[in-house]
Amino acid sequence: MTRLAFDPHLPLALIGALTVIAILITTASFFLRARGAWARGLAFAILLFALAGPVLVKENHAALPDVVAVVMDRSQSMNIGDRAAQADKALAAVKSQLAGQPDLIVRQTEVTTTTSGENNGTQAFAALTSALADVPPARIAGAIMITDGEVHDAPPANQFTMKAPLQVLIAGQRGEKDRKLTVVNAARFAIVGQPAQMTVRVDDFGGGADVADVSIAVDGKSLGNKSVPVGKDTPITIPVTHEGENIVELAAAPGPSELTLQNNRAVVSVSGVRDRLRVLLVSGQPHAGERVWRNLLKADPSVDLVHFTILRPPEKQDGTPIDELSLIAFPARDLFNDKLSSFDLVIFDRYGEQGILPMIYFDNIAQYVENGGALLVSSGPEFAGPTSVYRTPLASVLPAQPTGEIVTQAFKPQVTQLGLAHPVTRDLAGSNGDNAPATWGRWFRLIGATTVSGQTVMSGPGNKPLLVLDQVKKGRVAEILSDQTWLWARGFEGGGPQAELLRRLAHWLMKEPELEAESLTASVADGELVITRHSMAKTVQPVTVTTPTGKTMSLTLDNGGPGMWRIAAKVTELGLYRVTDGTLTAVTAAGPLNPKEVADMRATDTILKPDAEATGGGVHWLADGMPQIRRVVPGQDANGSNWIGIRRNGAYRVTSLTQQPLLPAWAALLLIVGSLLLAWKIEGR
Repeated sequence: MTRLAFDPHLPLALIGALTVIAILITTASFFLRARGAWARGLAFAILLFALAGPVLVKENHAALPDVVAVVMDRSQSMNIGDRAAQADKALAAVKSQLAGQPDLIVRQTEVTTTTSGENNGTQAFAALTSALADVPPARIAGAIMITDGEVHDAPPANQFTMKAPLQVLIAGQRGEKDRKLTVVNAARFAIVGQPAQMTVRVDDFGGGADVADVSIAVDGKSLGNKSVPVGKDTPITIPVTHEGENIVELAAAPGPSELTLQNNRAVVSVSGVRDRLRVLLVSGQPHAGERVWRNLLKADPSVDLVHFTILRPPEKQDGTPIDELSLIAFPARDLFNDKLSSFDLVIFDRYGEQGILPMIYFDNIAQYVENGGALLVSSGPEFAGPTSVYRTPLASVLPAQPTGEIVTQAFKPQVTQLGLAHPVTRDLAGSNGDNAPATWGRWFRLIGATTVSGQTVMSGPGNKPLLVLDQVKKGRVAEILSDQTWLWARGFEGGGPQAELLRRLAHWLMKEPELEAESLTASVADGELVITRHSMAKTVQPVTVTTPTGKTMSLTLDNGGPGMWRIAAKVTELGLYRVTDGTLTAVTAAGPLNPKEVADMRATDTILKPDAEATGGGVHWLADGMPQIRRVVPGQDANGSNWIGIRRNGAYRVTSLTQQPLLPAWAALLLIVGSLLLAWKIEGR
């Protein structure tokens, strides 16, 4: 390529001033009708042109290839029907046609579904921008996007800055229909025993149903179905029965026309919080550990404590009037008959049967446990004697039977093999786990007993039971066979985890899910499905995982320590994951509550059409056939009924330059002198 350039011999300002002077003189000559005015002007022009230093510049060019981006949508919605097959076939055709184009670089990128907590949906334009980030605009030939049209970062057409044509190939079928369940809002917390409120909506995209059935399950237990009007927000109530996570599963029945069932399901986690924990503490006599129990329970503002201490047993009666022996009468009937079921936990602390409570009340407590109540018995020497509560109807629910022996020697409580696996005593600070001795302070008294049911999780000297846990029908019972826990609270010989142990014990008695000995849980974090199985058994069964799209896989859990098995697996789909070992079931959801990716899974051209047309490109349905790819020059149409165009920019880089003076000095001198002589000759006529 050759072009004209200038290399001035004088500063441009001086040449400009001379040009003005020359114009003035020439103009005046013409105005005065002087002879040779035009010849004089020609001389000035030749002089100024020579001073400007005209040169011919010859450039040697090397062609630069254009760049086209191919964006392949691999998001979750592309797995519906034959979309993936359509897209793969189209990608092969695109690559084949582009491979035959000279001076063209193809950059292929893929868009996948993210399972992080961000609700971004399909980020196709972010992938396109990243693919072309280092390409100058003059070399961009265009972009080809293969997708179902459900793109969630499409900019407004007037803000899309790419100057090359965007061509969109839509996988899927026109006029698809689908049903979708949306959780519009849901309570994240609720008081245990009170219902949680949430609002759901069922939409039939292209369907004609008026109502839809929504099945409801909490923690894997079905609560039946609820009919909801289609297209309207509908409130529903969910019972919250325990503290911690209450996993709510919602599933809309298939509609008249279904594209996929992935967006018919949703899972919501509602955290149960106890408003007030009602505890009944009955102390049989004053002792050093009584204040420890009271301080522990009163320190928790959520605990509503009712505490009675038997200060004067019947054998010490001396005729003193009853109204002078106590501030209030012991409300035995109110506590153990009328209002017993209102308590979350009943604690007998060194209580001996001394005729104060009728046997019928002990029978009421046993029935209270069997119907789902919680009982904790902290024993002292009275448990081994004739006044033991084991000699009452409570014996039917107590897991340890006294032998009559009282061991009075120093010992360190030990966690048993079962205890190392049980959530109540597992990983207690300073325990004897991992073959290391316990670092706790010593106790000095143990009430001899034989375990008749339940699990012994802590032991004393001679492997005698110290802490025994049992489940009795719907309720739970725990027995502490010593009254020395207060030594840990006082820090004797370094103390021990008294507060943590009793906290876990109370929460286990009240059926906290996180303290269940047999449990299966699942959660999704950082793109991984983490499955945890707690069990007192030596081995556990493999688990079966069902993904949101209905695929299944079997996983064998790895032992993660006593009583715990765990495994993690990568997740690539948004939605509900179900895990089961044949006995227990757990559910969890990957992604946000209402992910954009499954909001509407119908193939569409309405989202991308404005952006494509703004660049001169277009949208084509693959169901109509694969369009041909053509190269077009800037300014030409880039889209037709059965073809798409990508631009041929003709970009290049300069490899070398050569310069040649257009008017050598000797030639300029001859022309100037010649024009002056001509002007002189004309004036002399």
